[in-house]
Amino acid sequence: MVNAMRVKTWWKLGSFAVATPACLLILFVTGCNKKSETTPGTPATTGQASAPAAPTKPVPTFSAAQKVGLYVFPGKSQTHDQQLVDESECYDLAQQQSGVNPEMAAPAPPSSAEIQAAQAQGAQSAPQAQGGRVRGAARGAAGGAMIGAIAGDAGKGAAIGATVGTVRGGRQQRQANAASKEQAASQAGGQLQQQYKQQNAAYDQQIGNFKRAFSACLDSRGYSVK
Repeated sequence: MVNAMRVKTWWKLGSFAVATPACLLILFVTGCNKKSETTPGTPATTGQASAPAAPTKPVPTFSAAQKVGLYVFPGKSQTHDQQLVDESECYDLAQQQSGVNPEMAAPAPPSSAEIQAAQAQGAQSAPQAQGGRVRGAARGAAGGAMIGAIAGDAGKGAAIGATVGTVRGGRQQRQANAASKEQAASQAGGQLQQQYKQQNAAYDQQIGNFKRAFSACLDSRGYSVK
């Protein structure tokens, strides 16, 4: 009886002695098959950035920056939807601060018909010389009389001179009037072109003011605008 109890005790002790090193080895390597516990509600991995939050405002269906020919790049990992929302808000703010409507039409250059009409009106209002034939006749008569006196017939010379002077005076007057009309027409067409250039410069300045305000707003929200 005593021997049986000793054998049984030795077997238990021997089993413990054999099992104990193996368990220690498993515990060292795997923790004796114990599963790692994670706190409920916490992610299993660390060091991963959370996804950007979705915008809380309605997302526009178009890019406000593209409407004015600008390129916008997110600098703080903003989503595409959030960028569209920020562009729309900055578009409205820039319009309020600059007082410029970026959707206004650019001035159109004058058409050929408009230029021709301006030139015709300028030619009609050009100053025209008068009395050229009379003055030419007087000068011609005086010169003809002198020549006729030398030839012995001053009257006949004056008549011939007057006729020649009339023709010459009329021709000079027509030439002067034609040059005056041409100059006036050219000036009228040039003024129309100059007006367009001034209007276009004013338009470019207004759009430039809007773009600066729009870019400043997006810069403050972490975007790069070009």
